[in-house]
Amino acid sequence: MPAARESLLDAAYTALARRPWYAVRMVDVAAAAGVSRQTLYNEFGSKEGLARALVRREADGYLAGVERALSGAGDPCERLAATAEWMLTAAHDNALVRAMLTGCWSERLPSPALTAVPSSSAVPAQRRADGPLPSPGDFVRLVRDRAVAVLHGSGRPPPPDAAELVRSCELAVRLALSCVAAPPAEGGVADLLRTALPRPSSA
Repeated sequence: MPAARESLLDAAYTALARRPWYAVRMVDVAAAAGVSRQTLYNEFGSKEGLARALVRREADGYLAGVERALSGAGDPCERLAATAEWMLTAAHDNALVRAMLTGCWSERLPSPALTAVPSSSAVPAQRRADGPLPSPGDFVRLVRDRAVAVLHGSGRPPPPDAAELVRSCELAVRLALSCVAAPPAEGGVADLLRTALPRPSSA
């Protein structure tokens, strides 16, 4: 039941904004979503399963935002700057995204293991949540590789002569992540990138 699943994840996210994860009770999440506690356990199996699914959803939302920023208007440098701004905004607005990008999980947050965990659930989305979760290094590679593919324009891996584009994308991602940990005083990450990056070619 996808609608119930999303309602439960929304309720868990709202609960996490109000109290530490260890104080979030499954019965309260179910009640807030308007479903039974049994439905919650059927969907996620356990509180750890709920945490993994919540982290996975926030990771997917973050990567979808990266995709939108990369697909916007402007030359490659401007789109990398927009992507970096999105990364910073997402990390500022969402504690789970910030923890995923930095690897710093506070005691208020769930901190599910990044490795895959066994599951007997028949719910396909649950099996996906039981798979490995992205580490900070995985996010660097995912965003860099997606940026290269989009900005190169083919959707395929770039040829060897696109090394400058690959380096620019890697630099943009890592500079944006450094700004998550230590936000720039003024001008924002986009200004830093426009200064630091060469004007990469899209072909």
